[in-house]
Amino acid sequence: MRKNLKLTFRIVLGAVGVLLVLFVLEIGFISLRYSPGYMQREFFGHMATAYDYRILPERKLTASSNPFVFAADGSKETLVRDTFQSDPTIRNLDSFLAATGTQAFLVIQNDVLIYERYFKGYQRDSIVTSFSVAKSFDSALIGIAIEEGYIKSADDPITDYIPELAKRDPRFKDIHIRHLLMMSSGLRYDERDTLLRRGDGSLTYSFDDLRHLALTETGVVEAPGLNFVYNNYNPLLLGLILERATGRAVTTYLQEKIWTPLGMEFDGSWSLDSEKSGFEKMESGINARAIDFAKLGRLYLNNGSWTGQQIVPAAWVAETTRDNGLIQGDPLYYGLMWWGKKCLPDSHDFFALGNLGQFVYVSSAKNLIIVRNGERYGLKGEIAEWADIFCRFATSLP
Repeated sequence: MRKNLKLTFRIVLGAVGVLLVLFVLEIGFISLRYSPGYMQREFFGHMATAYDYRILPERKLTASSNPFVFAADGSKETLVRDTFQSDPTIRNLDSFLAATGTQAFLVIQNDVLIYERYFKGYQRDSIVTSFSVAKSFDSALIGIAIEEGYIKSADDPITDYIPELAKRDPRFKDIHIRHLLMMSSGLRYDERDTLLRRGDGSLTYSFDDLRHLALTETGVVEAPGLNFVYNNYNPLLLGLILERATGRAVTTYLQEKIWTPLGMEFDGSWSLDSEKSGFEKMESGINARAIDFAKLGRLYLNNGSWTGQQIVPAAWVAETTRDNGLIQGDPLYYGLMWWGKKCLPDSHDFFALGNLGQFVYVSSAKNLIIVRNGERYGLKGEIAEWADIFCRFATSLP
C-alpha cells in the first residue's frame, strides 16, 4: 500500500513537473516570438477588464475650457423608470442595473438629462472605459480627416498611406479605407491560440507594439468587401493612416477636432500599447466620464453639428450609421464602425458599442441618447438583449 502511494506521488509529481516545464517553454517561446511585455500582459496582466486603463500607459485628453453641460430635469425620472419597468425583463430599474454590473446609466431626451444613476461606488466624475466605443470615434476622425483634405477619400487604397504593406503582399492594394471601416477588409482574424501563434484577439488587445503588429502580422485571406468579419486589425491600420495623414498623434487629433469643440467637462485619456511605442489602442481604450461619452451621441444625433459648428460632415454621419448590408439575418446591422438596430418604423436607431456592454445609443425619432457603462454585459443575450431593451424603451417613451 505504501509503495503504491509513493508510486502515485511520483507520477503526479512528474506530471506536474512536465506541465511546469511546458508552461515555462511556452512563456519563453512567446517572449521570443512576440515580446516579453506581451507575454507578461497575456499571462499575468489579467487584461480585458473594465479597469485596464488603470494599468496601461495613456495619452491625456484635456477638459474643454468651455464645457457643455446638459440641462437636467429630475421630474421625468418617474417616467423613465416606469417606461423601463413596463418591459417584462425589468421589474425594478435600479435593481436591474445594479444586478447587471452597470457602472453608469444616463438617459437624455431633447437635450435634457432626465435620468442619471451610478452604481458600484461610481459617480459623475468617475472614469469609465470605452472598449470598442473607441471605434466610433475612429470613424468620426476619418470623416473629419477626409473633410480637411488629409485623406482624399474613403475609397483610397490603404497602401496610399501604408505602402510597405504592398511590398509584403500586393493584394493589400485592393483594400480601401472603407473596407476597414466596414469590417470587410479580407484580412485574417483568428482568435484561436495555436502552438506557434497567439490568437489575433489577444494580440490586437495586449501587444505592446501595435504599429509593428499591424504591419507584420496582418495577412490577406480573401478579397475585400465580401464578408463581415469583426477584426481589430482594421482600426489599427486606420490609426496608422490617421497618424501619417495628419502628422499628429491620434489623441492630439481627437483633442483638437472633437474633445475641445464638444466641450468635454472632464479630462480623459487614450490607452497606449506601451510607453516606448506610444500608439493608441485604436480598437479600444478611450477613457472618460459617462456624461462626456453622451456628447458623442449628441453630436451624431444632430448630424455632426455642435452648437452651430459642423464637426463631422452630415453626409459622413448618415453614411456611417446606415446598414452596410454585409450582416444578413440579424436584427442588428453594421455601418462604418457604428452598430444599428431597425427599431422604430420611421427611423433606424444606431449605437457605439464596446465589450462588456458599453453603449452610446441614439434614437433619432425620439431625440434620445442612452449611455450605459458596465463591468460586464450582465445579460445572457449580451449585445442583442441590451439593444432590444433600449429599442423597446424608445418605442414606448412619449
